[in-house]
Amino acid sequence: MVRLLTHIRTLAGIREYARPLRGPELAELPQLADAWLLVENDTIAGFGRMDQLPVSLRKGTVSQDCSGRIVLPAWCDSHTHLVFARSREEEYVHKLRGLSYAEIAARGGGILHSARALEAMPEDELFIRSWERLQEAMRLGTGAIEIKSGYGLSTAAELKMLRVIRRLREKSPLHIKATFLGAHALPEAYRNDREGYLRLLETEMLPRVAAEKLADFMDVFCEQGFFTPAETDRICRAGLAYGLRPKLHVNQLSSSGGLQQALAIGALSADHLEIMTDTDIRELAASATIGPLLPTAAFFLQLPFPPARRLIEAGAAIAIASDFNPGSSPSCNMNLVVAMACMGMRLLPGEAIQAATINGAAAMELEQVTGSIRVGQRADFILTRPVPSLAYLPYAFGNNHIEQVFLAGEPVS
Repeated sequence: MVRLLTHIRTLAGIREYARPLRGPELAELPQLADAWLLVENDTIAGFGRMDQLPVSLRKGTVSQDCSGRIVLPAWCDSHTHLVFARSREEEYVHKLRGLSYAEIAARGGGILHSARALEAMPEDELFIRSWERLQEAMRLGTGAIEIKSGYGLSTAAELKMLRVIRRLREKSPLHIKATFLGAHALPEAYRNDREGYLRLLETEMLPRVAAEKLADFMDVFCEQGFFTPAETDRICRAGLAYGLRPKLHVNQLSSSGGLQQALAIGALSADHLEIMTDTDIRELAASATIGPLLPTAAFFLQLPFPPARRLIEAGAAIAIASDFNPGSSPSCNMNLVVAMACMGMRLLPGEAIQAATINGAAAMELEQVTGSIRVGQRADFILTRPVPSLAYLPYAFGNNHIEQVFLAGEPVS
């Protein structure tokens, strides 16, 4: 099928190359005014200014007039926990009453609460609920997404989560990456046996995940009260033996060696980064590891926003992602994430858009196939409603600016 979009007010996110952006280049959002975009089947086949539209396309090609509208790459959400059994709004009330994330977890809430609910839910029901959430993410403009396990915390329940993610990938037009997060928290059954759970991860969970080819990456919640840097190193090295590259939770609640462990093990990404020292920032900037920042999680938990400006100025490669989960970021709306990145972390609109597209794709090793407007890349893009400018998208954050979402060249209903 051939699809021609014409008179696009702004065609944004154009790239001749695909790599994560750093420093000042993050703000340099390549764009064309009064543009056309050609899609053939599922692929971007060409684009340019309207005054350079080839004669062969002017005649006989059915086109869609996009006057006043912006086209930009679909969002690439590189950190989510989309597969879960039920919401946790009662914990939201506890937060409003002043309890911290750690205090709620100590009372049996948090991750362990989600683990109990997930263990009890049949796989088919878990799939149906997750599919509904994934469709909502698509309608909100997400074209690529990473989904973690980690609410199972037993071999059977973790495999159930990962099988659901595989079913989502088989049914959905989104690019979906699966991450095994068995080391999300210490399960209740192992409260007094940390070594036993580490051995379970190494000798049972990881071999099963690898044998069934259920994950692309692995993750560990390396944080005070969860898993130490030494334990994280041990788990990651076990995962690397099965070809699972780490994407780690670090520096959310403290700077306690998590980032350094991520860098030492060669993690693809070090995610969260709310608490960063000057040394942390310098070391991340000097590495190839990408730093996905999760502004809606910081907002929801009333934590400091990650120091995005200092990270960018130091030359670190940052992305932004939703951290969609029932406990600390119950929203998959990447449009809100972009606006929150601007308001809470003082990113410029172009920086936020590129952190949520090309850099988000790179944090999932997908930059060669999505995250930008590039000939030969899959046609995953957002068509906005008529808006005055790109900056208007995060500025008018309470409105839905999306008219259509196209994944693999086809509109999402």
